Amino acid sequence: MSTTTVAKPQTPAVPPVVHTAAMLWLAAVAFGAFEAVLMIGKLLHEGTPVLDLLPQAGFRLAVFAGAIFLALKLKGGANWARWTLAGTLGVFGTLSLVMEPIQYLLAGGSITGAMAGADAMTWAFAASRALHVLAVLGGVALMFQPRANAYFRSA
Repeated sequence: MSTTTVAKPQTPAVPPVVHTAAMLWLAAVAFGAFEAVLMIGKLLHEGTPVLDLLPQAGFRLAVFAGAIFLALKLKGGANWARWTLAGTLGVFGTLSLVMEPIQYLLAGGSITGAMAGADAMTWAFAASRALHVLAVLGGVALMFQPRANAYFRSA
């Protein structure tokens, strides 16, 4: 009696560009979580009741969990995850990250004025926000590189 083994279909190796895109998305989540902690800490310090912060914190937690899920699916070759990340967090998420600074500048604020009055918390938040935006833009750009496109077609 002989045993026959059935060959499993080979899953394509994750190209470095897709791995890096997924890591950038996870970094974006980490920066977003850091910003949320800074913001919540500041609001608590200013006397905002904890219950008033729960809806916003809950929403952010759901977005972070969704982004982590999508980044992991992206790395696994799920094309739908790539498009979902690009459309939701790549477009609308980026807009939400840059809207406040743009409105500040349009209202007559200046970068030098903002920098002059910045404390350590403001600098930490601004640095995190800048890295957050760069991680999102880098993740989106890498998800659509030719090697990534080939990977998603073959997965």
